[in-house]
Amino acid sequence: MPKKDLPSTAIMRQPPARAMLRATGLDDDALSRPMIGVISTWSDVSPCNIHLRTLAAPLKEGIRQAGGTPFEFNTIAVTDGIAMGTPGMSASLISREVIADSIELAVRGHCLDAVAILVGCDKTIPAAAMALARLDLPGIILYGGSIQPGRHKDKFITVQDVFEAVGACAAGKIEEAELASIERAACPGAGACGGQFTANTMAMALSMLGLSPMGANDVPATDPSKSWEAERCGKLLMELLEKDIRPSTLITEDSILNAATVGAATAGSTNLILHLLAIAREASIEMPIERFDAIASRTPVITDLKPSGRFTAVEMSKAGGTALVARRLMEAGLLKDGPTVTGRSLFDEVKNAQEQPGQQVVRTTDTAFKPRGGFAILHGSLAPEGAVLKLSGQDKDVFMGPARVFDGEEAAFEAVQKGRIKAGDVIVIRNEGPRGGPGMREMLAVTAAIQGQGLGGDVALITDGRFSGATHGFMVGHVAPEAANGGPIALIKDGDVITIDVTDRAIEVSANLEDRRKAWAAPAPRALQGAYAKYARLVSSASEGATTSFPYTKTHTD
Repeated sequence: MPKKDLPSTAIMRQPPARAMLRATGLDDDALSRPMIGVISTWSDVSPCNIHLRTLAAPLKEGIRQAGGTPFEFNTIAVTDGIAMGTPGMSASLISREVIADSIELAVRGHCLDAVAILVGCDKTIPAAAMALARLDLPGIILYGGSIQPGRHKDKFITVQDVFEAVGACAAGKIEEAELASIERAACPGAGACGGQFTANTMAMALSMLGLSPMGANDVPATDPSKSWEAERCGKLLMELLEKDIRPSTLITEDSILNAATVGAATAGSTNLILHLLAIAREASIEMPIERFDAIASRTPVITDLKPSGRFTAVEMSKAGGTALVARRLMEAGLLKDGPTVTGRSLFDEVKNAQEQPGQQVVRTTDTAFKPRGGFAILHGSLAPEGAVLKLSGQDKDVFMGPARVFDGEEAAFEAVQKGRIKAGDVIVIRNEGPRGGPGMREMLAVTAAIQGQGLGGDVALITDGRFSGATHGFMVGHVAPEAANGGPIALIKDGDVITIDVTDRAIEVSANLEDRRKAWAAPAPRALQGAYAKYARLVSSASEGATTSFPYTKTHTD
């Protein structure tokens, strides 16, 4: 493939640069081809990303076969399942920004012509989409795939079951030995967490955005055909380069709303909203958070997936995968057509989706599991800029109760574990927002402990932090403005009556907050240097994606 006027021409016209590249083993033929970045988020610290190095080889081979010269780079990953419930969880959302930045720097710094990105852990997936939107070079993303479910006492389990077993053990419902057995069985090998948690929710979103080939992300991590998918992605990327198809033609208002629709239909992770807001920001697309509530209101839940359902991503892949879910939604008029990285339209990709005979994972919209999607956007005196209610696993329309206020996750977790939370309470965890955390930690340790103690249907929880995709119950996160910015959540006291109304999309507190505001002072920053402090200084509200990016807009001057 001739280079034409590709970005790499700037490198290739420099003899010193060519000399350096020859030292890596490249010959004249390789130097004459387009320079393609292969960005891996490989790491051996967790199962989510441990196998990505093996996928890089066939991906690079696909690029070579199609006329490109691949260059492999690596970036970081912070694994939520390991960091959860620890101070390390603050690094998770911050890592999304660092990953996107590092991809941008590696690609721009080497004047690369196109980009393939291998992703696994939760934040690596939106970070890859953010980077492609920012770079607007021909690009493709391949998700490493879901872990196989573990097995304990003839039951499929995931890491969610381990978190909930911690609460059950603290409540005396199971013995320590049972907890240890569940721990050893839950994660049998490579792949990201197996329920419709954040990784699998975002992997489906990539397919709906058109950035991943339909079906490629569904293939489980340890399936032999995953390598074939990687090679196919390499070849497809070169076609994108040849046709000059860029992310700006794929990431559109319609494709973002399609991704939200699939998330609502699968009762997926509420982190989807945060990440789609960030991707839209990178693509300079106006996307008010209220748009997602309209999507969820008209979209029924048509899958029976964990955390609130029975099945894992592996079983959904066998049933028909993302294509089957999208076909059902297309048939119901809930999606809009658009381009994808395969060169075929979204509707062409899904119209002939295959369905496993007798499968029980995916239903039609007429026989849905629930009439509305797995989340809602709330506003009110407690969240003027909005908050995200997770509807997965509960059917209440209204929850009203006294506030039990905690400054930070650890204090709330201790109260739950020691039995100090009672039915009817509304747990409030604050100073965990994007700036105040910093990093907007997920509250899975707390929410799982609540479930494990049998209080899942009897208490509510609100926070300016986030929830894991494995969380289920009456949970409200992303409360904005956050406490560190003087949001109303900073002013709540124990005993204040909080009302969460799903029907009216309202979250209210019965207290004179303005009188309390006069005595309120902003807490001292928790981070004074390094990446944490930089993030806290730059980060936007959760209602805008909690991102540090500076997107190009038409109001900017060049």
